[in-house]
Amino acid sequence: MPDRIPVAVLGATGAVGQRFVQLLEHHPWFRVAALAASQRRAGQRYADACRWALDGDMPPSVRDLALRPATAEALGCPLAFSALPSDVAGALEEDLARGGVVVSSNAASHRMDPDVPILIPEINAAHLALLDAQRRGRGWTGLIVTTANCASAPLAIVLQPLSDAFGVRHVHVVTLQALSGAGYPGLAALDMVDNILPYVAGEEAKLEREPRRILGRVVGTEVQPAALVISAQCNRVAVRNGHTACLTIGLERRAAAEAVIETLQGYRSQVAGLGLPSAPQPLIVVRREDDRPQPRRDRDAGGGMAVTVGRIQPCAVNDIKMVVLAHNTVRGAAGGAILNAELLAAEGYLEGWR
Repeated sequence: MPDRIPVAVLGATGAVGQRFVQLLEHHPWFRVAALAASQRRAGQRYADACRWALDGDMPPSVRDLALRPATAEALGCPLAFSALPSDVAGALEEDLARGGVVVSSNAASHRMDPDVPILIPEINAAHLALLDAQRRGRGWTGLIVTTANCASAPLAIVLQPLSDAFGVRHVHVVTLQALSGAGYPGLAALDMVDNILPYVAGEEAKLEREPRRILGRVVGTEVQPAALVISAQCNRVAVRNGHTACLTIGLERRAAAEAVIETLQGYRSQVAGLGLPSAPQPLIVVRREDDRPQPRRDRDAGGGMAVTVGRIQPCAVNDIKMVVLAHNTVRGAAGGAILNAELLAAEGYLEGWR
């Protein structure tokens, strides 16, 4: 790619917005050219408006950028990454797409729109087929794609190869979700020290619904959800980064633990060979130790984009059980949205730049 594509980050002062800025600093295809936050901060210098909360320093290339309004004209970029809160993202993202901007969103506002793909390139790249209907039906020259919820993404990634090999009937999932999933400053320390919160607002419904759509197939102009049942229980735990999920899975065709391990280890990404910079190799890391995966030791596998699976065993209630871990603000948020944009660029949705 002769020139890096200029991109905007919306919601740039928040926790996920900062992660976008950090991951894009040395990206080979994209460069941050515009930042946007709330209207009251427009015009402020990024270094003055943003309290940097990630490890390391704010990238020097963005420190002096002035925050802009979140409009296509003000941003002046063909591609925007949205880390906006869901209660404001919907209309703003639509306005940008109407104005010709390709929007790769981490917000939940449009995830269940029939013509908007919840995209995980390695497992459902075929859902890009929805974009023709989206543009045609809405009269947009731009478009919107979304990431999955931060806990839904690793669940769907693990279920895809199992569904292909054995079929999946039902899943029970218990999540142990990191503090960073609540944003910054997040939850009060007195709520979390010496404690677990057995409720994460809205998460259980998302986890029971989104993977079925991600694993479904495009029929006409919509996605036909996968025919599996998911029961979810979500907990907030005192871990900084890395969502852990304990799964028990009912398969259509019974399989030994070793066959499940081989299936996960052997899964070939649907975008292998496209050279997408953020796509990890391998996508799924299987650990055989009795005490892995662990958030502190395994969340950064594949640059935070790989999913780590361990404790794969027969289950006395269902067929198989396992523990799954992924970095919630990388694979489950900013990194996933960047990978989505890489696929869009590779498939020609950013004409003139690829």
